[in-house]
Amino acid sequence: MWNDFKAFMARGNVLDLAIGVIIGAAFGKIVTTFTEGIIMPVVGMLTGGIDFKNKFVSLSSAALPLKDGQVDLEAVAKAGIPVIRYGQLISDIINFVIVAFIMFIIAKMAMDYFTRLAAQTPPPPQEELLAEIRDILKAK
Repeated sequence: MWNDFKAFMARGNVLDLAIGVIIGAAFGKIVTTFTEGIIMPVVGMLTGGIDFKNKFVSLSSAALPLKDGQVDLEAVAKAGIPVIRYGQLISDIINFVIVAFIMFIIAKMAMDYFTRLAAQTPPPPQEELLAEIRDILKAK
């Protein structure tokens, strides 16, 4: 049983998947930092200084805990007060769009590279010979 598991784990696909997941997690952190540190402040500036991360709608009539004159969302969560954090959703959607766009560009570049590589590879001699025979037969 153990040897079968080791053989399964040693297969290229499993290792490739594990490496992809690790790289994806690291890439996700970079995108999150990029979004929260660069994109969202610019969006906030363009929308009059709105910090989307802290935008929400309270579903309760209970008094919301304040910190420095603003609602403390961590304290709200600890108190169990139900809120809809639409600002977090906006931030996550922007994260998703950035990741999807970057992955699209990477996939497109890879496909273009492999298409060019396939175009540069000459056909095998058998194909050339068969093409010549086909052309001779068409001419008759």
